[in-house]
Amino acid sequence: MRENRASGAAGRAFALHAGAWWIWALGLATAASRTTNPLLLALLIGVAGYVVAARRTDAPWARSYGAFLKLGLAVIGIRLAFAVVLGSPIPGTHILVTLPEVPLPDWARGVRIGGRVSAEGLVFAFCDGLKLATLLVCVGAANALASPARLLKSLPGALYEAGVAVVVAMTFAPHLVADVQRLRAARRLRGRPDRGLKALLQVGLPVLEGALERSVALAAAMDARGYGRTAQVPAAVRHTTSALTLGGLLGVCAGTYGLLADTGAGYGLPLLIAGLVLALAGLHLGGRRSVRTRYRPDRWGARAWLVSASGVAVAALMIWAGTSAPQALHPPAVPLTPPALPLWPAASILIGLLPAFVAPAPDAGGAPSPQPTTHREETAK
Repeated sequence: MRENRASGAAGRAFALHAGAWWIWALGLATAASRTTNPLLLALLIGVAGYVVAARRTDAPWARSYGAFLKLGLAVIGIRLAFAVVLGSPIPGTHILVTLPEVPLPDWARGVRIGGRVSAEGLVFAFCDGLKLATLLVCVGAANALASPARLLKSLPGALYEAGVAVVVAMTFAPHLVADVQRLRAARRLRGRPDRGLKALLQVGLPVLEGALERSVALAAAMDARGYGRTAQVPAAVRHTTSALTLGGLLGVCAGTYGLLADTGAGYGLPLLIAGLVLALAGLHLGGRRSVRTRYRPDRWGARAWLVSASGVAVAALMIWAGTSAPQALHPPAVPLTPPALPLWPAASILIGLLPAFVAPAPDAGGAPSPQPTTHREETAK
């Protein structure tokens, strides 16, 4: 008992705050939104992948990074397919193939199906799809590194109910994938096939049974902890909270749009700061309705500051590079030339590798291993 308590205390002391991982990942995503240079986007993917490989644990949510990589590849493939079938707005002179074109009515002028497929159009579509894929990879890195339960523990009291719903939704898929892998391994050990429609149907029943048992246990635990109970607050406080929160969120949305857009960085940062101040004030007032307390809250230490600062630095330097060297961040597709790697924007992206060296190692963090599920594997026979 004492050893378990000591290991838990050590894990809390060395574990990095979940919010720091999200700030770092969102900083990389902001940098990816500022460029269409495939070399810089590939460098961002490499930085995120290296940090995930160096600092992720064996928890179920840490296995979701591969799914985001596959989703990014699917996005690139879909974008290229759209460019081939529906055409590209980029005029090109290097025609690769000419497809049969479907005639369309006059009201659909400007839209075509089939026709000529140029190399310039495919390059433009690939860079556009790679940009969205990089954003997905950055979000996947945050999901693989930050514990959803620890992130929920750090949310303000006003967002607790919404946070629980988001965390349950985020952890359902990783647990489901882990159950399927475990049951397929059990079938292989028994000498039974683990592929095909028949094996899928036999594995599906225990997986659904385990999901149902987890749902019932989660509902009982939430009810025992008083989920959904609120305290009485005056009407004036409620109206003030709603006004501050709504105004703050609108300011955050407008400021974020200004920062992510090519033009608008001048007004984006002041709006974002003002929106964050208003939103935090509204969340602070809204937290009075919550009657829950935090048990051993996570600490925001020096390592969390370094990790989050590295992501913010990458985003800030890339935004600055967009105003000082826009041609390097957005190489033209016409004429068809290989992209160049700008040195100092690439060096600024490498700042995102800092968490791989300052964040605690997975064995030092004392991350708890996933608990076994309670459903029986005999139903998979």
